[in-house]
Amino acid sequence: MTQSRDARALIVAGPTASGKSALALDLARRLGGVVINADSMQLYAELRVLTARPTPAEEAAVPHRLYGVRPAAEAASVAWWRGQALAEMDAARATGRLPILCGGTGLYFLSLTEGLSALPPVPAEARAAARALLAEIGAPALHARLAAADPETAARLRPGDSQRLARAWEVWAGTGRGLAAWQRQGAHTGPAPWRFAAVLLDPPRDRLRAAIAARFDAMLAGGALAEVAALGALGLDAALPAMRAHGVPELLAHLAGRVPLAAARQRAVLNTGQYTKRQATWFRHHPLADPRLAHIIHARMGSQAQFQESEAPEIFAFLHRGR
Repeated sequence: MTQSRDARALIVAGPTASGKSALALDLARRLGGVVINADSMQLYAELRVLTARPTPAEEAAVPHRLYGVRPAAEAASVAWWRGQALAEMDAARATGRLPILCGGTGLYFLSLTEGLSALPPVPAEARAAARALLAEIGAPALHARLAAADPETAARLRPGDSQRLARAWEVWAGTGRGLAAWQRQGAHTGPAPWRFAAVLLDPPRDRLRAAIAARFDAMLAGGALAEVAALGALGLDAALPAMRAHGVPELLAHLAGRVPLAAARQRAVLNTGQYTKRQATWFRHHPLADPRLAHIIHARMGSQAQFQESEAPEIFAFLHRGR
């Protein structure tokens, strides 16, 4: 279904543990919405606890879409998510409901608001060779090789980001041009034909760090170890996105007897905190703050890290001004 620019959708974005899901649920109840997942890890069926997916009771309270819909063995691309999200947005509109896209994966939102860059097909042999090279030399060494061959793309990637490094290497090896160069060439899909309002949650750093630690402890109490043990028993490629979800590598190391649980917990909390710092910086300087998006609010949650009911009147007043 092709929409006009009068079709409206709401984005609820922000760093991990900032309370996005609670806010999206409240908004969906009050506005008659459908919550559509925009978190790359909450897509995976095997990771309900460790990704803090909405509970079954929350999913029953209002419609939730694209949660737990992919097996961990299958990596989900941005292009795949965009197609699925647009289909769910069309379906929501067809039933008179407001699409509410909730998550912290900035590239997902970018694919809707800006479109996707054109990339040529990559030969299967280049893809296989990139994965083999990653397994042979590891992500930091692959990053060094990429920096020598394609410094522009390498500068955008962390040395430990194995999945994206392998993708960048396969594009360079398979096409003779770097990923960043292809992305500069332009988008093969334009912005989605929707008008977006955005609520960006941006809590104080100290409060967010405390919320991350409390949430991870709650995950451990709620069965995260058993969940990670079941995931590890599948024998999946360590480069798959689900195997790199926050807490998975650390808890797998504990289950293998390499580190005590307390150390695994500390490392997972630290890594998640570092990731949320990058998320917050990305959202502050991203097209979500572009005036072409009709209505934007930055909800700074004062003394609390997560969404509080007291924030609701300001947010709802903002949304109604833009309707």
